[in-house]
Amino acid sequence: MNNRHPRNENEPSFTQSAARQLLMLAAGAVVALVALMWLLQALASLVGSSTTAANAVDVQNNSITIAISTEPPQLNSTLATDASSGMILGHVMEGLLRMSMDDQLEPGIAERWEVTETQAKFWLRDNAKWSDGVAVTAHDFIFAWKTALKPETASEYAFLLYPIKNARAVNEGTIGLDQLGVYAPDDLTLIIDLERPVAFFDKMVTFQTYFPLREDFYLQTAGRYGADAQEMLYTGPFVITSWVHGASLLLERNPYYWDQAQINLSTINVGYITADATARLNFFKDQRIAETVLLAENLQEALKQRWHIRREQDGTLFFLEFNHRPSRSTRNYHLRRAIQLVVDMEELVYKVTKLPGYVPGESLFPAWLPGVEGKFREEFPAPKLQLNHQQALEHLALAKQELGLQDIPPLALLAGDSAVADIQSEWLQAVLKTKLGLEIKIDKQIFKQRLAKMTSGDFDMVLAGWGPDYDDPLTFGDLFASWNLNNRGRYNNPDMDQLVSVAQNSVDAATRMQAFSDIQQLAFDDIVLLPMYERGVTYVIHPKLKNVKRRVIGADVDFTRAYIDPEGV
Repeated sequence: MNNRHPRNENEPSFTQSAARQLLMLAAGAVVALVALMWLLQALASLVGSSTTAANAVDVQNNSITIAISTEPPQLNSTLATDASSGMILGHVMEGLLRMSMDDQLEPGIAERWEVTETQAKFWLRDNAKWSDGVAVTAHDFIFAWKTALKPETASEYAFLLYPIKNARAVNEGTIGLDQLGVYAPDDLTLIIDLERPVAFFDKMVTFQTYFPLREDFYLQTAGRYGADAQEMLYTGPFVITSWVHGASLLLERNPYYWDQAQINLSTINVGYITADATARLNFFKDQRIAETVLLAENLQEALKQRWHIRREQDGTLFFLEFNHRPSRSTRNYHLRRAIQLVVDMEELVYKVTKLPGYVPGESLFPAWLPGVEGKFREEFPAPKLQLNHQQALEHLALAKQELGLQDIPPLALLAGDSAVADIQSEWLQAVLKTKLGLEIKIDKQIFKQRLAKMTSGDFDMVLAGWGPDYDDPLTFGDLFASWNLNNRGRYNNPDMDQLVSVAQNSVDAATRMQAFSDIQQLAFDDIVLLPMYERGVTYVIHPKLKNVKRRVIGADVDFTRAYIDPEGV
């Protein structure tokens, strides 16, 4: 917003007539009044996107107002990679299957399905429609998957489609799209030939990369699909009727959604987009929003207000990712090892970050993931790290020797612009300076720009996070495969690729879990990353808003089945 007003370079002289002076004063007053009105409008747009933004829970209009921390960078489901986009997509789009309120697979656009070792088959319901009333067909899924796999699309999540026969070869451009193993014998039947047996394929189709796209509409947008509200069609419970970039989104009930009986809210007003946790707390306190996450600095205020505080684990692992590209100093094993030996994640979590529900990171695999019979980390404990300052200095000396450097040049630490990222990046900067004498330059970026820099490799280290896409350890286990475009540091190790291949191709649970255990050990031994913490969520919800779902898998927070209880306390 440009509030700069041009300065009048031609000041009137004192010889002007009184009348002219009065006219000039009057004109100036009008200009000033118009400017004031414009400024007030601009400020209003910052405070909220609509009159409903002041009502956290509007019983009369069956509407709620919420805040999100970041603008969704991308609502094209073939390209979206982040949680913010995933949260919005989870409210406006639906795929073949979905996760129920008790975290079980249930029918979505497909009313039934079966998966064998060689093939998956889905039968679509005949009352599933797009938001313009046109029927959803099997061809819409085929078009979406082919679009994601086209090399020119450059979808970072295209690899999630690799269980489909020939999908990887299509994505790599070695064969044509017509050879992808998907068929639609009729509008309501979708047949998928599998590249290999995949015991959890039906779980994968809940993810956004498997959402449908309608070819005629997609092509009409001429490359702008998902960029604005009017550049999308929807299959989910809600549609986006307004999107003011950087300020707000308005989600309204989709009259063509097939499962109307399960949807209660008429409107979800995303009235605020701000990373400022204190601002969000004040919005909640003033009853402008219906839900907010609590951080360490505002937990005491929540206790003082005697709000009902809730806690959940959200399944996300945050970590320090190294850039392994040949041009970067962090490609050197001994430099990474030196850093590993001095960074105390317990100190980070308990003394620095001090966020309720957070636990120190120990593994690439969070503690909640399933194993053979119980939890994976109970059956295959994470390697234990012993911090050792003297050994760290020895590895640092070896790093300088191998890199042929007198001193390690300043390392670029890419980080977000949130208060938590500020605290963590500054702590890491201080630790590495004090313990190893390393100079760390913090590159603080807004979310969208940080993602762009991660993709281009413009960092030495990055504060990153990964949430699960489906309910299987492979959702973390393949993250550092050489072919995975979400492997932002471009770690490349044939041993890692081989272990990932075993985990992908075996249907024996014990064999797969042993492969994950070996991946866990290799990630530790080769210092692919430093696990920092597993995130917990502490939050408050308006007492009249019920049935809000926090999810490990899928859109979080999920308001699709929420309702307003006028008598709620």
